[in-house]
Amino acid sequence: MTEPGRSTGHREGTALLCVPFAGAGPSFFHPWREPAADRWRVVPVDLPGREKRFLETPYRNVVEAAKNEVDDIAAALGAGASTVLFGHSLGAVLAYELVHLLSARGMSVERLVVSGSPGPWTQRERRATGLPDEEFLARVEEFAGFRHEALDHPEMRELILPVLQADCEMHENYVPSTDEPVSVPICSLRGSSDGLVTAAEAQQWRTATTGGFSYTELPGDHMYLVDRAREVLDVIEAESAGGR
Repeated sequence: MTEPGRSTGHREGTALLCVPFAGAGPSFFHPWREPAADRWRVVPVDLPGREKRFLETPYRNVVEAAKNEVDDIAAALGAGASTVLFGHSLGAVLAYELVHLLSARGMSVERLVVSGSPGPWTQRERRATGLPDEEFLARVEEFAGFRHEALDHPEMRELILPVLQADCEMHENYVPSTDEPVSVPICSLRGSSDGLVTAAEAQQWRTATTGGFSYTELPGDHMYLVDRAREVLDVIEAESAGGR
C-alpha cells in the first residue's frame, strides 16, 4: 500500500545520493528514509570530520573531496545502480562534481537536484572564511538564517566549529574542475525567502547541463529543507516522473 499521491513507479535499486550542506553529517538525511522508502534507497554521503568520521581531517577543497570519496560512494551505491543526486548549498556543488566523476565511470545518473545554491561558476561575494570564531558564527547564522543549538554547548561547539569552518572555506573557494556541463537533467530548488541565494542565481544552473532544466521554489528561507523533507522528495519524484 502507498499513501495517497504516492507512486511506486521508480524501479527497484534506484538510489537517492544525499550530499550534506556545511557542518552537516549523514544523519541529517536519516529521517528522509521513511518518506522515501517506496521511491528510492537513501544513501547519505559520509564526509571526514563528522559523526563516525569525526577523528578524520575535514576537506578544504570540493574537487579534492569528490575525487577522494568517489570510490567509497560508488561502492555504497553498488554496481548497476541508477542514481539521483541531491545536494543543498555546499552539497550542491559537491554533488555536481560527483555527477562528473560517476558519469565518467559509466554509472547511471538519472538527475542532479541542487538546492539553495547559485550556479557552479558563481562565487559568493560576502564570505565567512578567515573571520574570528564569533564573527564567523555570526556570519554563518546570518547567511543561513539558522543557528544549530549544539553551537551553544562548549563541548559540541569544539567538535563542530572546525568542520563548519573547513566546509565554508571549501565552499567559498570552490572552482569547478571543468567548464564542461553535465549531460544529466538538473532541477534547482530554492526557499522562496532565501536571503543568501536569489532566484536568478538559483536558475544559473540552467547553463550547467546540456540536458533538461527545471526550477522550483518551496516556502521558507535558506534552510527551508529542514522542515520540508517530504515536499522536497515529492518535487524530485514529480521531476523524475516527468522525465525532463
